[in-house]
Amino acid sequence: MGETTDEDLLLKNFLAEVSEVERENEVARILSCFKLNPFEFLNLPFDSSPEDAKKQYRKLSLLVHPDKCKHPQAKEAFGALAKAQQLLLDAQERDYLLSQVTAAKEELLAKWRKQLKKDTASKIKSLVDEKFEEQHERSDEFQQQLKLKVRELLTEQEWRRRKMAMRISEEEGRLKKDEEEQKELWKKKREHEEQWEGTREQRVSSWRDFMKSGKKAKKGEIRPPKLKTEDPNKSYVQRPVKRG
Repeated sequence: MGETTDEDLLLKNFLAEVSEVERENEVARILSCFKLNPFEFLNLPFDSSPEDAKKQYRKLSLLVHPDKCKHPQAKEAFGALAKAQQLLLDAQERDYLLSQVTAAKEELLAKWRKQLKKDTASKIKSLVDEKFEEQHERSDEFQQQLKLKVRELLTEQEWRRRKMAMRISEEEGRLKKDEEEQKELWKKKREHEEQWEGTREQRVSSWRDFMKSGKKAKKGEIRPPKLKTEDPNKSYVQRPVKRG
C-alpha cells in the first residue's frame, strides 16, 4: 500500500511539472504512431510486461487527458492509448503481436549472421565473445530495425486479413444471391402449382363433359353426312347410266 501511495505522489508531482507544450508534443507523438502496433502508442519495448503496460497507460493517459490537455486532438490520443492498453492486456492479441516480433527478430538476425560471415574481424569477435549477439540485439540500431520490420510484418498480416475478409464477404454475397434466386424459383413454382390446382375442378368438369358428349358434334359444328353402306348379302341389278 505504501509503495502505491509513493508512486501516486511521484506521478502527481510529475504531472504538475509538465508544461502544456510537453502535453501537446505527446499528443502529436501518439497520433503519429503506427496504428497496428500498440507498443508504439504506449512507448514501450517489445519485452515489456502487462503490468508495465498498465503503469505506462496510467501515466500517458493523465498526460493527454482532454480535461488537462488543450490540444484539439487530445481526445483522439486518449482513446488510442486506451485501445493500445486493451490490446496488450488481451492474452490472444498479445501472443499474436509477440509472434510477429519473434518472426521479425529471427529474420533480422539471420540476415545479420549471414553478413557476419563476410566480416572476418566481427566473426572472430562473435566466436570469442559469447554475448556478442545479445549485445547486437540490444543496440539502438537493431531495435530500430526491429521496429521497422515488425511494422512490415504487421502490415502484411493486416493486408492478408483484409483480403480474406473481402473474399469472405464476396462469397457470402454470392451465397445470399443464390439463396434469393432459389427462393424466387420456389415461389414461382408454388404459384404455378397453386394456379394449376385452382383450375383442377374446371379441368375435371371439362373432361367429364367431353366424355358425356362422346363424338357428338359440338354446338355450331357441321359434320359431313354419313355414307350409306349396302348390305353385301343383298342382290341388286346395276342400273344403266343415262347419257345425254
